[in-house]
Amino acid sequence: MNRLTSYILVLLSAAAVITGCSHGTATKTGAGAGGTAARGIVVPPISHNDSMRFKIFYFEAVKQQVAGNYDAAYDLLSHCLDINPNAAEAYFMMSSYSGVLYGDTAALEDVKKAAELDPENNTYLERLGTGYIRIGNLDEAIKAYEKLAHNSPERSDVLDILNQLYLRKKDYDNVIKTIERIEALEGSSEQTALSKMQVYSLQGKKEEEFNELKSMSEKYPNDMNYRVMMGNWLLQNGKPDEAYSQYMDVLKQDPENPMARMSMIDYYRTTGSTAQADSIQETMLVNPKTPVSTKMILMRQVVADNEKNGGDSTQVLNLFKRILKQPQETSDMAELYAAYMTLKKMPQDSITKVLETVLTISPDNAAARLQLIQTVWNEKDFDKVIELSRQALDYNPDEMAFYYFLGLACVQKDDDDNALEVFRKGVSQIDDESNPDIVSDFYAIMGDILYSKGQEQEAYAAYDSCLQWKDDNFGCLNNYAYYLSETGKNLDKAEQMSYRTVQAEPDNCTYLDTYAWILFKQKKYKDAQPYIDMAIKNDTTNSAVLLEHAGDIYYMNGDAGKALEYWREALENSDEENKVLIRKIKLKKYVEK
Repeated sequence: MNRLTSYILVLLSAAAVITGCSHGTATKTGAGAGGTAARGIVVPPISHNDSMRFKIFYFEAVKQQVAGNYDAAYDLLSHCLDINPNAAEAYFMMSSYSGVLYGDTAALEDVKKAAELDPENNTYLERLGTGYIRIGNLDEAIKAYEKLAHNSPERSDVLDILNQLYLRKKDYDNVIKTIERIEALEGSSEQTALSKMQVYSLQGKKEEEFNELKSMSEKYPNDMNYRVMMGNWLLQNGKPDEAYSQYMDVLKQDPENPMARMSMIDYYRTTGSTAQADSIQETMLVNPKTPVSTKMILMRQVVADNEKNGGDSTQVLNLFKRILKQPQETSDMAELYAAYMTLKKMPQDSITKVLETVLTISPDNAAARLQLIQTVWNEKDFDKVIELSRQALDYNPDEMAFYYFLGLACVQKDDDDNALEVFRKGVSQIDDESNPDIVSDFYAIMGDILYSKGQEQEAYAAYDSCLQWKDDNFGCLNNYAYYLSETGKNLDKAEQMSYRTVQAEPDNCTYLDTYAWILFKQKKYKDAQPYIDMAIKNDTTNSAVLLEHAGDIYYMNGDAGKALEYWREALENSDEENKVLIRKIKLKKYVEK
């Protein structure tokens, strides 16, 4: 039963049972000492001695549970139920263990038993209700929460849950009744009114829906939003003239009301006055008084409509430019502009300028900086990547992606020392939320750098860390396997890793070469030849390394002539002096390094 330990988190439950409290409301403890549970199952009393024994074992079980000794607690509870099989509190406490051992249904049966024995215990009822929700038994969940609501009529949170349960069952009449119960407890509010309107809409009760909205408008005459909502309802229900009157009344009192002005756009589009709708829309977009959130909604709609209608993107771009000429409270509009330009495949330098605008407004905008860095990376301007990445880390020192690009840029400039320092700083930011792909690549690159510096053990440790984060990082698997083969160490491990890469990418000449070379190192020369043949076939770069490996493998398979051809071709394609290769050609035989 040790497997209980890692799953059971029932300390709070135990505390609730001991104190007999739930949400500040006193609850009864059930029939542990014998007797009859209030309005529950009538149970026979137990003897005084059994009652005392029960209490001793029960409270010892609680102590053991609090101490984390779950096996002992479970055994003690089992003994409690042997003494008194009608002890509500013991069933409730046992339910946590039953869930781990036998599943949710078994746990629910224990909670159900506890609630039947002590139906006024709110803790039991609440756990019962949540248990039924978990397994999808909404009818029984409703019964449990209705009992809970009866026991604690002051708890609006219980009514909220009941409301959601009735909604899930599409029992709209009971949804309305439950909302009215909430109103009786807390008074009417915008939320309850909107909820009732939603239900009336689902029921097709248009009159009730409108009356609810009208009631809120009359209750809060100074809140123009309700007047606008009334207008929207009228417009949606085929009464544009009445809707217009509502909007105009609001605009007379509040000419800049954004909700009313947006509704006027809908009104004119509905009535076919597209030019007037466009005019209002444009005016709102360039008006400094229009809230940013409203502008974003409108501009997204402009973009969507333009794309839908196949319109001229020039108009949209010009509108963006007009908006951004004004001082910006946030960078939201500039970000949307950059996204739109990317969508329309605008020149990269123009997108870069907009991204720079975003950073001028919001220097800590990580997304914009990352996009800018990626753009510069594609241009292979690694000095600029380094500059931008360092700036980014000043504002976002815990963002792994910036360490990634900074380190890679250093690698591209052959600055391995600084690259290693950057990656080490980057891995210090790793947490449970870190992207496994990025973390894995961090360690993989660190492994490559460390190996190139002759720090083999440190390199292998980095590779192991890489594979812990992403066990199918094939680049790491390939390099790790190849370096092991070069040292002649752990060839079986190297073969296993390399074979995974070949299985994943059977046409990858690098992976094929690595696998062939490991087989060569294992003296499996015949097995190695077909893999080196495929590597050579798929290699478009005439790699000197692959060609030399091919020569070595063919020589060991008895074809010295073919081997010599490959060695000579390898020498022709080599960028540096290879004394061992020259000796092979001169001696016309394989020579170890």
